[in-house]
Amino acid sequence: MAVKRPFLWLVISIMSIVLVVLAINVALFNALPKPIRLVHGLELSYNVQDPIFERSMGALLQNPVQPGNSVEIIRNGENIYPAMIAAIEQAEHSVSFETYEFWGEESAGEISQALADAARRGVQVHALIDFMGSTQASSAKFETLEQAGVHVIRYRSPSWYQLSRINHRTHRKLLITDGSTGFTGGANVADNWLPGPDRTPYRDNHFRIEGPVVANMQAAFAEIWMNASGILLEGPEYFPELKATGDTALQMVKSSPREGRHRVRYMLLYALAAAEESFTASTAYFYPDAAFLEAMRLAAERGVRIRILLPGDTIDQGYLRHASVNRWRPMLEAGVELHEYQTSMYHSKLVSVDDQWATFGSANLDNRSFRINDEGNIAVYSPDFSRQIRELIEEDIEYAERYTLEDWQNRPWHKRIIGWVSSVLGAHF
Repeated sequence: MAVKRPFLWLVISIMSIVLVVLAINVALFNALPKPIRLVHGLELSYNVQDPIFERSMGALLQNPVQPGNSVEIIRNGENIYPAMIAAIEQAEHSVSFETYEFWGEESAGEISQALADAARRGVQVHALIDFMGSTQASSAKFETLEQAGVHVIRYRSPSWYQLSRINHRTHRKLLITDGSTGFTGGANVADNWLPGPDRTPYRDNHFRIEGPVVANMQAAFAEIWMNASGILLEGPEYFPELKATGDTALQMVKSSPREGRHRVRYMLLYALAAAEESFTASTAYFYPDAAFLEAMRLAAERGVRIRILLPGDTIDQGYLRHASVNRWRPMLEAGVELHEYQTSMYHSKLVSVDDQWATFGSANLDNRSFRINDEGNIAVYSPDFSRQIRELIEEDIEYAERYTLEDWQNRPWHKRIIGWVSSVLGAHF
């Protein structure tokens, strides 16, 4: 029996409306960043050394500042991955692993093998790997992990009922073994972080942490694991009693796309407002919102020396660099120093304020980290280690070229146009 034409057109019309509504839903909930909650500038009567700063950070970021920790700086993938593998090999009870990028035989292949071996010897191994960041990984890696008994989640795999959140990724880089040793920093698990015949490895830093704050790192992982799986990780395998291992006070900082949880952004705005002498930072991607750029300009005008280290032409997302450069004039006129790393893709995310406070972790100075991704940082309340973070950035500035106001004024028109076009997407992707 032939379908009547009016009925056929009705079906087509309904399907078209559904598709349009679905497309609008995806665009609105994914492309557009979440609302900015902190929109007014901060004017403080105290600095980062004042006890009220630390006390406020602990309350506002909803995680305690934990004294008694030790931290080791690990530079570049060729040292980072062996250190992580060694910790996995020594694990007796649990391994919790979370990352964004995960691919490559030399990096992800060896980490996969270490995780699988740990599971085979009876260790409880949980791996939460972002789906988008692991699309280049072979299916064999995930099959190896699952067959060995590793609990694997490909975070936010595309599905029709989660289309409104498909652009919200986990960008965190966490490894916790036996609930007592933690790793975090800027490095994903991918071959771009290792030297090869046709590539120069990314410049990056990771950190090995022991002490009471590791429990907060484990809790951050447990929270996202529960949200993704419905299973709560608990007990002494994950949360053993932790004693002091050093004298560095640290704080785990979680940030997510949920409204009111853009903690990395307001942590940095607060630290910037409290700065009196210096704000020294490094980032892989530099595309913060207008309010953050204005806060940097105002800090520079009140005498704070602001230095930002970022990739130059070696950046892996050139469109984003051009979009960012178009917005630099007010900062350059205010005296903000921008340094572009020349040797390779620069990927480390570090901040040091007045040699008194610092932070390191997964968050870049961009809208994705501020408002769209799940991020994890460690805040440092230690003059000695904050100074080390500043010196770490300064060592890399030696391999950078300063970008001046004259450079900005003389940049080619085609780069200005590319930047203008890219700025349409720059805040979202």
